[in-house]
Amino acid sequence: MNRKVELLAPGGDIEAVKAAIVGGANAVYCGLDIFNARNRASNLSIDELYAAVRLAHEYSCEVFLTINVVILEHEIPNLTKMLNQIVNSGIDGIIVQDLGVFNIVKKYFPSLNIHASTQMTTHNEGQILFLNKIGATRVNLSRELNLEEIKSLTTLAHKHDILTEVFVHGALCIAFSGQCYSSSVSVGNSGNRGRCSQACRDEYEETAAGNKYPLNLKDNSAYFNLPELVDAKVDSLKIEGRIKGAHYVYTVVDTWRKQINSFIKSGKLIDDDTNLHKVFNRSFTNSFLTGKLTKDMFIDSPRDYGVKHAIESKNATEADKVEKVKKNLYDDRKALGATLAGKTKALSTEKPNIQLKFTAKLGEPLTAEGILNEKSYVVKSNATLCHAEDSSITEQLLQKRFKSFNNAAHSLLPLDCTQLDPNLSIPFSELTAIKKQLAFLLNGSVNVVAIAEAPKLIKNPKVQKNPLLSILISNEADAALGDVTSADIYFKLPESLKKDCTKHIELLQRNPRFIPWFPAVLIGKDYTESVKILEVIKPKKIVTNNTGVALKAFEMGIEWIAGPLMNTTNSHALITLKEKLNCAGAFISNEINREQIKNICRPKDFKLMYSIYHPILMMTSRQCFFQRTVGCKKPAIEDNCMLACTKSTTITNVKGISFAVDKQKGGYPSIYNHEQFLNLDAVKDFSSLFDEFFIDLTDIGSGSKEKLDKKILIKEFEKILTMPDQSKEILNNMVTTSTNTQYQQGL
Repeated sequence: MNRKVELLAPGGDIEAVKAAIVGGANAVYCGLDIFNARNRASNLSIDELYAAVRLAHEYSCEVFLTINVVILEHEIPNLTKMLNQIVNSGIDGIIVQDLGVFNIVKKYFPSLNIHASTQMTTHNEGQILFLNKIGATRVNLSRELNLEEIKSLTTLAHKHDILTEVFVHGALCIAFSGQCYSSSVSVGNSGNRGRCSQACRDEYEETAAGNKYPLNLKDNSAYFNLPELVDAKVDSLKIEGRIKGAHYVYTVVDTWRKQINSFIKSGKLIDDDTNLHKVFNRSFTNSFLTGKLTKDMFIDSPRDYGVKHAIESKNATEADKVEKVKKNLYDDRKALGATLAGKTKALSTEKPNIQLKFTAKLGEPLTAEGILNEKSYVVKSNATLCHAEDSSITEQLLQKRFKSFNNAAHSLLPLDCTQLDPNLSIPFSELTAIKKQLAFLLNGSVNVVAIAEAPKLIKNPKVQKNPLLSILISNEADAALGDVTSADIYFKLPESLKKDCTKHIELLQRNPRFIPWFPAVLIGKDYTESVKILEVIKPKKIVTNNTGVALKAFEMGIEWIAGPLMNTTNSHALITLKEKLNCAGAFISNEINREQIKNICRPKDFKLMYSIYHPILMMTSRQCFFQRTVGCKKPAIEDNCMLACTKSTTITNVKGISFAVDKQKGGYPSIYNHEQFLNLDAVKDFSSLFDEFFIDLTDIGSGSKEKLDKKILIKEFEKILTMPDQSKEILNNMVTTSTNTQYQQGL
């Protein structure tokens, strides 16, 4: 095998970065203490990031910086400041979730390569093309994909010069990344902000199937699937674990490096994965990769399985043998730690010193010499020095002009001005040119990117003078609701569509008033069938939560609206959608509060929408929630499960709060909060901002949803738009179990 396969390692702190390097990683990804999806990791300071880049590059290892969270409007200046700080660090790429970051980086920091985070939920070919259009150079594919799907998407990505990476080891989320709101809803810590409280690892009341941890998946390990991943031409094998320490990182990276090297050299795999079990793990599964989604993917404990595995592998049952196995495991861990310490001991993160020497003689050019790592770089002015008439070149002046060389990359030693004759002058433009050229040379002959200012935006007027109401349905029987309202009626299409089935095409043809509403996740044939709906129906307008469908609508000239599951939280995300794909409008995320909403600026002729009533989605999964709750006779999920299953149940946490587990026909298993989202305050607060307020009248999440008269609901919500105080009490009395906590607390 001649093709290089990158081994990409986590670097939660500087010691973990060192561990990744000595373990044999080709690249390491790490975050700063802001704007990254692992707030619980130690993370790096700016100085440590520069040190990590210097150190990694010495060992031919690349460094990627994570900026993989949604960005709030008021944070744009700080984001821009941070990008200014890191753009000259030499990092090899940034990992991004927020569409607004794409806009800012491509316009103001184009030298940075953008990698699409797994938080972008990329799983179909349209999304690959979407990411290509907005400027991604690499995409981290969804963890739920199987090898055949990965191979197909990688082939397409390579045709458009996009690289693909796949998680091959570490923790698995049961929910689709970027589409999990359980932590946000339950405790106010959003996974889209790097503060996931891991509700999927929580203990619940024992289910009918006898499980106390019904959502807890084993860890991912594709250790023995390397040949298939190589065959799929995946560019990067990514290890999860920025919260884990250096010992874990070194052990896993070193083990994977040996496996890759063995396969490259001989075409054979190492059949021993013992070391992977010696560091934290919840046992292992590769079921997402194989596409066999069985009950064996789960484990009824989120705690470290390493000791238990060691005992089971040695078949130790007697107490003294168990203790001996434990001791051997702890000794092995200690030995691995000692090996790591020995290898990283010589790795220094000290900033290199820069010495600047200046020579100024009458009638000669001003000479500046920079000495870095024992190498000398000399720059001379174009103009010659003359007698000073006003201000002269002094040591104090040079210190002021060149103080920026004391930065995250270097430590500036005291200037050497011993060869600086007095009372000489030169145009300040010459000093600026010397400084710029010297910075270029000391930066490895790479131009230093100038500081960019945070962009200023104009608040464009609303499209719709008075806000309108829109509704969502998922049952054709609800078409009669159109008799009582002039509101736009969106029809929710399922996540799974039977191949070559015309059922939904015919439904939309029978009901021309229905505006198609596309879900966030559309994998394989489900994306293909969704595109067929667009091509046959040719609707005037759609709402889509899936960027692949968005791209197709753009190409077909169909007006499209970005749905609420696109996690839109700032003006620059709207600009990306408008400028790159002619988006006509967008729902603003229900995760943000009134203060975070109020300064969002729309592009010109762009509609803003907001949902004021809906079931609160906590998570959606490709796995089955019923295997471990009510039980299911099927050993694994079958193709027909998505299309036919309509189970529902509840799970109750140890605090006694129950959540609806819902499976609609044609949908993925989902979990909903016990309360409905009802936010009448937003109408009063933002009638001057939003063109449309939206209510969800589907029966999804019905396990906790009151069976209300939908016609009466519509009438009362319409009144709210014109008489907010009059209908507020009526609606609060109708929807008795509700909350707008997210609107109060925000992100």
